[in-house]
Parts: sequence; structure tokens; C-alpha cells
Amino acid sequence: MSTPTVHRRTLLAGLLGVTTLGLAGCGDAAAHELAAAAPLPSTVPPDTELSIAIHPTQVALQASGEIGKLPFQVTDWPNLAAGPDIIQGFRARSIDLASNAGIPPIQAAAINVRTRIVGVQTKQKPLYTYATAPGSGITAITDLRGKKIGFSQGQAQGVVVLRTLKEQGLTPQDVRLVALPSTKFLVGLQSRQIDVAPLGEPVLTKYLSEYAKDGAQGIPMTAIDYLTILWAPAEVLSDAAKVAAIRAFIPFWARSEVWQYENGPAWIDAYYVKDQKVTAADGRRIEAVQDKPVFPASWDKAVAWQKESADLLVEGGFIKPITAEDLFDRRFEKIASESVPAEFRE
Repeated sequence: MSTPTVHRRTLLAGLLGVTTLGLAGCGDAAAHELAAAAPLPSTVPPDTELSIAIHPTQVALQASGEIGKLPFQVTDWPNLAAGPDIIQGFRARSIDLASNAGIPPIQAAAINVRTRIVGVQTKQKPLYTYATAPGSGITAITDLRGKKIGFSQGQAQGVVVLRTLKEQGLTPQDVRLVALPSTKFLVGLQSRQIDVAPLGEPVLTKYLSEYAKDGAQGIPMTAIDYLTILWAPAEVLSDAAKVAAIRAFIPFWARSEVWQYENGPAWIDAYYVKDQKVTAADGRRIEAVQDKPVFPASWDKAVAWQKESADLLVEGGFIKPITAEDLFDRRFEKIASESVPAEFRE
């Protein structure tokens, strides 16, 4: 079977070729309309509803006992994390708020899906590891030339691949970028459709526990996926009630990240063991290398990072140029950082 390779701008547009579905939890939009430059409302109407696709935060809020304190109703916590899935949910009006890396908003802008970033967390360590297929012949990050690499241009995993290639003095033409959503990387590695792909935890641990005996390896990378963001469709941000709810949710999100960092045993048990079904020992190992959560008071570095990432995608011919500043709603800029202790601010 021939291996499909990336045909530049066509990949995510094809993945997202969906029609708009019925509006979930809409309410009277005209009655709640909010201008894009209007001050953020602070009062949350008690009947306000949000659909929030941030599963780890849901688990953390349940484990910490904070979930019952949310001043609005969560109609659904869709267990979706991949950027293309979130964009599809935005287009279908089934998701109001999500958390992703910085790349999905760039891809959304490139295909004319209007969204804005409302929360920013930064990382200083690589989030992913290159997992190799058994028999790939890859033993170091210097062995990528000519190899088949799992590549999802609309996700962080795609841009860390491009950053790695640049670090190694390679171009996309020096390797075979195989078009797959990150949710299919495991199948691609197992079937040897690809030689290598960037995996995060706990998926990496699950994969290596099964295939290391056959020669699969985890190879560290130096490319950093700098941003974790909260984002929402522009349509949602025109609804005053939903905006007030999102404003109220951001401190819960930021504090839940701090809670995870400060309450390792409880978090490992709630998320890794009970939710993700890995062992407590693996959970401890995964958490031991996780970054301390940091929330910047200024988004200037985040904007610059987004511009650099977008430029890499433009240079590769994958997307049209976008304006990085337009991805951010600066009205929300200081909310997360002001809701956590000083040691977790940047």
C-alpha cells in the first residue's frame, strides 16, 4: 500500500470538510451580543451554559473538589484534544471553549475559521518525544533524513517536526512527511506506515511498554512546544453571557494546573491511574519531567512565538500568511496570571 504524503494546503481543509450542525446551548444571541472591543462582563447569568473540551481540567477540578464552584453550567466536557477535532467542533457549534497548543489557532485562521485565544500558559521543556517504529533504523535525532515522519500540520506535533528539521539542517523535502492526525500516529507506527512520530504522555509510555521489546525507541527532542492556550470561536465571544462565563472559568483552569503540580500523588491517582489506565509508577515517572505551569502577564512573547510558528508553515507552503496578533483577545491577557501565586507567573 502506498503511503500518502502531505500535499501542503489541502490537508486540514480536507479533514475539516464538514457542514455546520445545529447550535448547542445557543440562547438568544441578539440579546447577549457583545462587541469585540467591549469591556469584559463580570456577572455570569445563572442559566449560562458552556461546552468545554478540556478533559484533564475536568478531572483536576473533580479531584480537587472545585468543579461544583463553577458559576455556570457545563453542558458537556467533550473528551477531544486534537486540534483538527476541536476546530471541527467549533465549526459545528458543539464546543465553546478548548485547550490546545498554539498551532491549531494558526491553522483555523488559515482556513478562515474565526477564533481567539483567551488564555496562555508557557512551557520551557519539550513536551514530545520521537517514538520510532520497530525496525525503522532510527537511533538518534540525526537519523531523520529520508524517513517517513508522522505529520499533522494543524497540531503542535506538526510544528515540532518542522522545528526539528530546521535544527538538523533539513527541509520537508529531505524527509517523507506522512499526512496523519496525531490520533493515528500509534496505528501508523504499529503498522510501520511511518518510521517515527512525536508522541506525548501517557501515549508514549503505553506505546513503548508494548513495542520496546520489538525495537521501538523513544528519542528525545529539543524542539519546544512553547504554548498551551485556551481559545474560543469568535461567535462565542460575541455572546456576553458566555464571555462572562469564560472569564470566570480562566482562574479555575489556571489554578487547576497549579493544583496538579502541587498535588502530585492525588493527580497521578485521579488522572494517570484511574482515567488514563497507566500504572502509578509510570504516572510518577511522567510527572517527574513535567514543566512547572507558568502564566505570563504579558502575551508579547506568545505573539512572537505564534508568528515564528506561522512563518515556518508558510515557508513550507502549508498555509497562507496570517497575522499572529489577530489570534489573541488581549482583553483576557492578565486574568490567568493574576489568579495564581507569584511563583507561577512570568
